Amino acid sequence: MGPNENASSREGARREEEKISRSPVRSPYPGPSGDSASTTRIGELLMARPARAPLLRRLLLLAALAACCSYYLLVLQAQASAPPRYDGFAYGGGAAAAWKDAVLVEAFLDPLCPDSRDAWHPLKLAVERYAPRVSLIVHPFPLPYHTYAFHACRALYIANKLNSSSTYPLLELFFKNQEKFYNSATSSLSSPAVAVEMSKMAAHAVGNSVSEFLSGFSDRRTDSAARVSFKYGCTRGVFGAPFFFVNGFLQPGGGSPIDYSTWIGILDPLVSQQGERIEMFTSM
Repeated sequence: MGPNENASSREGARREEEKISRSPVRSPYPGPSGDSASTTRIGELLMARPARAPLLRRLLLLAALAACCSYYLLVLQAQASAPPRYDGFAYGGGAAAAWKDAVLVEAFLDPLCPDSRDAWHPLKLAVERYAPRVSLIVHPFPLPYHTYAFHACRALYIANKLNSSSTYPLLELFFKNQEKFYNSATSSLSSPAVAVEMSKMAAHAVGNSVSEFLSGFSDRRTDSAARVSFKYGCTRGVFGAPFFFVNGFLQPGGGSPIDYSTWIGILDPLVSQQGERIEMFTSM
């Protein structure tokens, strides 16, 4: 092979390499418009993927902002509709007069709830054991799946208005006679008929006539008070009954009764610490 042939061969090889380097990389997956279209499509997809992450972050940020705004509006509404007095019924006469000097127990109870009924007696005994160093407030909380629980809560407010000392005796009457007002027992009764039956039961505890007690169900103020109790429970995160708070802190096991020994275990250390605190300040 002569010099001219070698030069021609080298020139041909160089041109072939340039041709290969300039040709596009072919995908092993055929596209609908040929290899060139497939390669272009894959490139577009690879370029588009990084844009998804910023979009997702923006959506999450908008969702968080909307949730914050909704919560803020709910807080404003709750502040605007605050009742003229603190919700609930103080137990034990003047035992709850000075909350800052006592351990405060708050109970959210439904008068027609079996678990609320079972929770009441051990709670009552524990509070009475430590009174006046422990105060109790019961907030009526009518559960929506107990058809006439709202009626029962209104009855408590009627009793409290007519004779404040009869509020807790009436609550205990409801606990004792719950079966009369269960959904199955009242399925064939109208709302006015149930109000009459509750008034008959309550009149004896309150010391007023049936008609006088029954008229309380026509008083819009008792309706409003029962609504406030329910709304107040919702603002505290209550979604069942019984629910308990001690000095503002939610106790575990919401929706289930707390037995007497557990209450002693909760309250005894707090009362002991309270005694040490009072002794410390009085000795200064």
